[in-house]
Amino acid sequence: MNTELLKAKARRLINAANELLAIAHELELTEADGRQADAIGFSPAKDSPIWAEHARANYRDRRRRATVFADPSLFGEPAWDILLDLFIAAKDRKRLPVTSACIGAAVPATTALRWLTVLEEKGLIVRENDTNDARRVFVRLSTDGYEKMVAYFAEISGEARSEDDAGQQSYRMAQ
Repeated sequence: MNTELLKAKARRLINAANELLAIAHELELTEADGRQADAIGFSPAKDSPIWAEHARANYRDRRRRATVFADPSLFGEPAWDILLDLFIAAKDRKRLPVTSACIGAAVPATTALRWLTVLEEKGLIVRENDTNDARRVFVRLSTDGYEKMVAYFAEISGEARSEDDAGQQSYRMAQ
């Protein structure tokens, strides 16, 4: 098999695995409550490919602020940077080594590693050993972490639409 075909199949498998994780999380919610998630009024946010673009824009804006103000320490929020980076990687169906996640946090490696531990303890990320290279460890969003990122972007998208609607109504009233 050629390399491109293998990559395409790997992406399909990763997508299927993410879907299975989401289903498993829904089942966990159902078991934990003893009822159907729908029966308690919970409906998970709708996932969308556009959230990856929102996450990329958010990440770029964060880097842009640090550049414009010429002081990255003014805008330090490594946990959010890590979550954004991992969400983008999940949407792109890429595996992210711990070292890359540390770089993406835009803080010293020791600080990023500390935040990875905090995020792991909160159940938002999962570390996985590389089966091909024992020296490397991958990190990804947990099912819960992924769902929370989707919910965040769905919510801010809804707020943006509401603000757009309000702005259009104000504009019509002003005419």
